[in-house]
Amino acid sequence: MSANVTASAPAHPITDAVQEALAISLRGCDELLPEAEWLAKLARSAATGAPLRIKLGLDPTAPDLHVGHTVVLNKMRALQNLGHQVIFLIGDFTSMIGDPSGRNTTRPPLTREQIEANAQTYFKQASLVLDPARTEIRYNSEWSDPLGARGMIQLAAKYTVARMMERDDFARRFAAGTPISVHEFLYPLMQGYDSVALKADLELGGTDQKFNLLMGRHLQQEHGQEPQCILTMPLLEGTDGIEKMSKSKNNYIGITEPANTMFAKLLSISDTLMWKYYALLSWRPPTEVARLRSEVEAGRNPKDAKVMLAKEITARFHSAAAADAAEQDFVNRSRGGIPDEISELTLGGAPLAIGALLKQAGLVPSTSEAMRLIEQGGVRIDGTVVSDKALKVDAGTVVVQVGKRKFARLTLTGG
Repeated sequence: MSANVTASAPAHPITDAVQEALAISLRGCDELLPEAEWLAKLARSAATGAPLRIKLGLDPTAPDLHVGHTVVLNKMRALQNLGHQVIFLIGDFTSMIGDPSGRNTTRPPLTREQIEANAQTYFKQASLVLDPARTEIRYNSEWSDPLGARGMIQLAAKYTVARMMERDDFARRFAAGTPISVHEFLYPLMQGYDSVALKADLELGGTDQKFNLLMGRHLQQEHGQEPQCILTMPLLEGTDGIEKMSKSKNNYIGITEPANTMFAKLLSISDTLMWKYYALLSWRPPTEVARLRSEVEAGRNPKDAKVMLAKEITARFHSAAAADAAEQDFVNRSRGGIPDEISELTLGGAPLAIGALLKQAGLVPSTSEAMRLIEQGGVRIDGTVVSDKALKVDAGTVVVQVGKRKFARLTLTGG
């Protein structure tokens, strides 16, 4: 699906402020289509004082957001700061279909109960990035439920199966003989219809959402509306530096995780990936980031830049004081010290075999994993490396460390 638009000269003057707004729109983005149309919309808004309507939809498929989700939220906030009306759309209806984007198999639809539970936390978490007082929050069940069977049939008539099969993931699955359920064709149609219902001027999404975003343009034109522009943002790799950030891949940095955990995870990313995180997550001016990168390339320790990034992101979701404390906690751990805040647990049955102790404390998933870590020198009790896999720990209180980050203060009682 293409943008299918012939650019025309803007009807309103392109001022320096409009050019700056375009530069803010383009920062870090993958594509802005059609750029000439968006420039014209910005010029019209500047001339008339009428804010543009900017839409971002997220399906509440999990209860928590991670920093990968905030890539598009950051862009929303930047455009919100320019005075435009941002719309945070919770896809409670589309979640029941399941987004096929990037999928090799049919996505299992969520239940209404799962969707409602997840939706409750989404806007609260998004408000850590967006200004909630200036954000319009909507649910697409508002217009999708009343559409009914007749409306759904009429909507489906506005698009062909041949064009739907141009979509990469559908084409791959069809070629491989992997089943495609008919209801999956409804997803891009319903997401596109959201743009009609909201009269969106711009829709944001990840690069994997391009087909769905262009569907919004198509359906707006079919309904006689001025078509929205689309802005796609790159997908952010997780802490493994390979896969897209995802809770299911355990490579995520949750925005509600404790400050110490968030800081440590950010410091764990590679020196190369750090610059992508700066481009997509940092609110520092591009000139400042460019200067910092030049200093690193000239010999400055890249860890300095990574600490600055980790403190900025941690402070955004917690506080500057929490970010400072997280940095100090990380330093203490690096020196073999004990963090200020660690979990505390009381276990009975002392003396306890070391493997059973680690498993009961939730520090390892199994005793075999405990044995493997002991062999590697990855377990400490009160700062001393454990080398004896047959060790039994007597009653009393000990501080147990597993790996670099897991600590627990355990009180063992007899019986």
